[in-house]
Amino acid sequence: MAQLSERAASGSCQPGENAEAEATKLNQSALEFMLGAQKMMLEELVFFGDEMLERTRIEMQIFNEFVTKMAGAHSVRDVRTMYQQCGEHQLDFFRRDAERLFKHSERMIATTSKLINGLPLN
Repeated sequence: MAQLSERAASGSCQPGENAEAEATKLNQSALEFMLGAQKMMLEELVFFGDEMLERTRIEMQIFNEFVTKMAGAHSVRDVRTMYQQCGEHQLDFFRRDAERLFKHSERMIATTSKLINGLPLN
């Protein structure tokens, strides 16, 4: 701000040119922000679709394993062992799912920060 007042006082810049350049710069920044936000939203939609498909595939795999083991269980001991194993697989699935969500959240925070600071997204 001090630089602008110094330039205006010295008469080295013309108010019309400076305002026009500033308006162009602001418009360019707004356009880049909007395009970046749009790109980020589209990437989120693609990510969400991929995650839902992957989650469904894994859930189907776990359910298939459960049904197979249930059909093969012939005693109470086998059923108990089967429930323990399937419970462990389900917990592993939840752990991996939480890790993926955490990594994605980190990536989203970094991308949002870049977008707000005016840095290129890629």
